[in-house]
Amino acid sequence: MSSSFRKAINSDALTRLAQAIAVAVSATLAGCSSHVPQTEAAHTPNIAARAKQKPVWLTEKPTPQVPQDVWERMRQGFQLQDGLGVNPRIEQQRLWFASNPSFLENAGERGSLYIHYIIERLEERNMPLELALLPVIESAYNPMAYSRADAVGLWQFIPSTGRYYNLRQTRFYDGRRDITASTTAAMDYLSRLHDMFNGDWLLALAAYNAGEGTVSRAIERNEKLGLPTDYWNLPLPAETQAYVPKLLALSQVVLAPEAYGVNLNPIANEPYFQVVEINQRMDLSKVAAVANIDEDELFQLNPAFKQRTTIDGPQHLLVPTSKAQLLTTSLQTMRPEELISKKSLKPVFEGVDKTEVASLKRAYRVKRGDNLASIAKANKVDVKDLQRWNRMTGKNLKAGQVLVMQDTTKRSSGRVNTVVAANSKTSDKKTQTQYKVQQGDSLYMVAKRFNVEMQHLKRWNPRLGQALKPGQMLTVANPH
Repeated sequence: MSSSFRKAINSDALTRLAQAIAVAVSATLAGCSSHVPQTEAAHTPNIAARAKQKPVWLTEKPTPQVPQDVWERMRQGFQLQDGLGVNPRIEQQRLWFASNPSFLENAGERGSLYIHYIIERLEERNMPLELALLPVIESAYNPMAYSRADAVGLWQFIPSTGRYYNLRQTRFYDGRRDITASTTAAMDYLSRLHDMFNGDWLLALAAYNAGEGTVSRAIERNEKLGLPTDYWNLPLPAETQAYVPKLLALSQVVLAPEAYGVNLNPIANEPYFQVVEINQRMDLSKVAAVANIDEDELFQLNPAFKQRTTIDGPQHLLVPTSKAQLLTTSLQTMRPEELISKKSLKPVFEGVDKTEVASLKRAYRVKRGDNLASIAKANKVDVKDLQRWNRMTGKNLKAGQVLVMQDTTKRSSGRVNTVVAANSKTSDKKTQTQYKVQQGDSLYMVAKRFNVEMQHLKRWNPRLGQALKPGQMLTVANPH
């Protein structure tokens, strides 16, 4: 075989071999492709698609819901609950609140006008929202509250401390009762105490009750004896020993009111009142009529004007938010004389009914050894009347104290004579009923029972104490 023929054969063979290898490789690749798992083949495009998407959870944060109820907003701002553990002093106070649910319920109703404002001011200063419950302890949220120590208002400032924090006190105006001014003063005072005691809120609260000197001396005593200087170990007065546990226990009840049998009516998480500027003297009764505001409600918002006339006080009024625009518009069109009553100013008798003012005839200065029973007997009056005339909830007296005395034999008019029996069926709209408070009653329950508004019940009984007591008599107007 010639060499040229062999070369041709080899070339032809190599060509056929290359073709065979190519076919084999193609078949192999085809076979491998057919055995790729179905799930992998199906998901390959989706993986690529998802890779192009931006993970939502990395870029978006859920927007927290704004509480509709002020109580819930308050709970979210509590700062004093951590590390309390089991504390018998707190448990004792918590048991009292659970046994007397009407106390907090009634205080909450009264405070519904002010709590939102106080919470906003506390939040602005990053202060614990438990402090919004301090007026419950101090005054049961009654701006007219008055103590034997001459402390006045929601925050119970005594005269000297009130003046130190720019709360003016005159015959016509008492800044300790001013809702906004006294709230600012209280927060200034609490903040100062908080700084004084190195950021310890419990010591600050103890000093708010007993005075910074009392707490400082107790701390110095324990330091000398090598004893702990925290609030729980200080030798403080009995009232102060209970004061802080009372606030902490009250906070825990507010955290879970249902667990303690307390019914806290919701309070809208929105401003209850608005500031309206004024530039002249006005009688609150005239302002109330102009803006269609309940007169007593207007006075509850502006209790610092002791004679219900804007004298000596700030040049503004607090009015319900819904009536602020109406009042502002009306003031722009009214003549000054239209906003002043023709009657002379009412005499100032704190806590005394106006039908009683005319019959006041003398005062009595308490002597050493006196008690309410002996004074009442000597003056031929009832102990309960004596307490009512002098805004006393207890029976403690001190020598030198002056008591108001009233002639009870000359009552010819007033609310006492318009009261009828509790089972009266009269249709006279001006007739009033006397209701004897039963165990477990609250203002809400009594108002519901007689089908009247709670604010009217408060107006008919302006000298209600911190809480209803069994046997207490309430005046209720006949709704028919």
